[in-house]
Amino acid sequence: MKIVPVIILILFLVTCNNVKRNNSIYNESTGNNGSPVDDQGCKIPGNREIEKQKKNQNPFDLTEAELIEMISGLPSKIKTRIMEKSGEFLKLIDRALTLPEKTLVLVDKDHPLPADYIPEDLVNLNTYPLVLSKKNLILRRTILPDLLEMVVDAEKEGITLVLSSCYRSYKTQERIYNWNVETYGKAQADRESAQPGKSQHQLGVTIDFGTITDEYASTPAGKWLIKNAWKYGFSLSYPEEMEWLTGYKHECWHYRYISRIGTKIEKEFFEGIQQYFLIFMNENREKLFYKKSIAN
Repeated sequence: MKIVPVIILILFLVTCNNVKRNNSIYNESTGNNGSPVDDQGCKIPGNREIEKQKKNQNPFDLTEAELIEMISGLPSKIKTRIMEKSGEFLKLIDRALTLPEKTLVLVDKDHPLPADYIPEDLVNLNTYPLVLSKKNLILRRTILPDLLEMVVDAEKEGITLVLSSCYRSYKTQERIYNWNVETYGKAQADRESAQPGKSQHQLGVTIDFGTITDEYASTPAGKWLIKNAWKYGFSLSYPEEMEWLTGYKHECWHYRYISRIGTKIEKEFFEGIQQYFLIFMNENREKLFYKKSIAN
C-alpha cells in the first residue's frame, strides 16, 4: 500500500469533516443537543428557552402595565424599587402567596377581624423557654420556632427579650379599649389602643416586648429588635412618624410576625413599612392568584 495516497485520503476526509462541522447546527452554531453556542462554546438560549426563562422570572401572567397599576398608590421610591427589580419582586410575592392567608392579612382600623375569630393553634407559653412578664401568655404554635430562635440568638449577644403581651381575644381587647377611653378619652385612646376586632393581637402572632413604653426604644433589647427582628419574620407594626398611615402612634415594642419571606419583601421593597406591604397584598391578593393560575 502506497503511503502518499493514504495521506491524501486522510487529508480529504479531514477537510470534508471540517466543512461539515462549519455548516452543522450542532457545533459552532449549536450545542450537542441542538442549542446554539457562541465562539467560546457557551450555550445561547433558543426561543423556547428564552420563553421558559421569562416564565421563570415572572410566575404571573402579568404585564408591566398591570404591575404599574398594582403599585400606583405606593410612594415613588417604593414603586421605583419594585420596577427596577420586578422579576425578583414577583418571585418573592409568588412565595408569599403560599403562606397561610392570615399570615399577611391586613388588620387595622378599616379592616377588622370577625368577633368570633380565634386562631386554631394557640398554645400557652408557660412551658416554653421564654421570659414572660406574666403567666399564661398565648401565641400561635406556628410562630414559635422562629420566636425561639430569635430569643436564643439575642441571648448569645447578652440580650433578654421579655414578652409582655401576646394573643388577645375580641372580648379582652374590648375591655382594654374601653378602659383606655374611660382613662384618657376617646381621641387619645384611638391613637394607642385598637378597638375590638381591629387589633393585630387577635391574630395570635403579635408580641408586645419589654416595658411597653416609649423608653423601650433606647434599651439594649429595643435596639436589638429594631435591627434584627426582621431576620426571624417579625415586623415593627407602628414605626415613627407613620401614624398618618397606620392609624397609631409609634409603638417601639409592638412586633407582628409576618414570616421571614414577608419581612424580606417588606425590607427590600417596601422601605421596611409593614402597612405598605400589607395594603399591597390586601388589594392585589386575588388578582395575583388569578394571574398565577393562568400563567401555569
